[in-house]
Amino acid sequence: MGKAISVLLLATLLLSACSSGNNNGELTQGSATQAPAGTQTAAPAATAQATAGSTAAPDMSPAPSPSATVAPAPTEIPLLYHMNKNYDIVPNEEGTDKKVVLLSFDDGPKDAEMINALMDTLDKHQAKAIFFVNGYRVKEHPELLELLHDRGGIIGNHSWDHIVLKDKGYAEVKKQIEDVQSIVKEITGEAPDFFRPPHGAGGDVGKQVAAENGMLYMTWSVGSLDWEMKEKDTGKTETLVKNVTDQLHSGSNILMHELPWTVEALDTLLTTLEGKGYSFVDPRSIELKMR
Repeated sequence: MGKAISVLLLATLLLSACSSGNNNGELTQGSATQAPAGTQTAAPAATAQATAGSTAAPDMSPAPSPSATVAPAPTEIPLLYHMNKNYDIVPNEEGTDKKVVLLSFDDGPKDAEMINALMDTLDKHQAKAIFFVNGYRVKEHPELLELLHDRGGIIGNHSWDHIVLKDKGYAEVKKQIEDVQSIVKEITGEAPDFFRPPHGAGGDVGKQVAAENGMLYMTWSVGSLDWEMKEKDTGKTETLVKNVTDQLHSGSNILMHELPWTVEALDTLLTTLEGKGYSFVDPRSIELKMR
């Protein structure tokens, strides 16, 4: 008798559970109504779909945040500096560090080993530099430009053939400059923002074409004179550091080249500059218009 009652009670419980847990097949325990693909599903939607008398626990987990699947926007670098007519770097506002220098290297890209060594040293000192490239070199070795760009070098325009531009006509100067803009953009996706004429001689036409292409025209205010050194010379590191520090001042725009002795001297030079209280301006923080 007791066994029969137990069986009857069990059957009654099972029948009750089935009738309360399934409302015409629309919502069963653990299920949730899915929104169409591409739409956001808010958390309360599951409870709104449940019908009266349902005992299923609603899925109250929060919907994914839209920002969780969207890549963050690139960090914008504020324009803190401008260039004066002496080609020095000057703060835009009082309170911005004025004891800075701009590092730059001309006449590349030449060699992967030298590029990597330069970039290793710059990274060590958390410094950025402009690499003013020649178009004919980029055409010969586009992979070297890619290397410079991938390693965080700021690419500048140094004309196609490294010729003196100041006495050339508008059409020739335009081609010398704009062909470099085109090939750099083709390889890196970005056209240069800075132009330095070979030998510092761009003339009025060079300035005009640079402006037409939205570039900041510059020469330099401190020369390392590394281009005057020879492989056989001794003490090149000490000479290069002295050449720079003898002319050093706030906002110095330092000209160097992609040369073996410059690569070798760079760590000593940057350490010396830091010891004198200087830091290295990010070229991307410089306005593209001279004041």
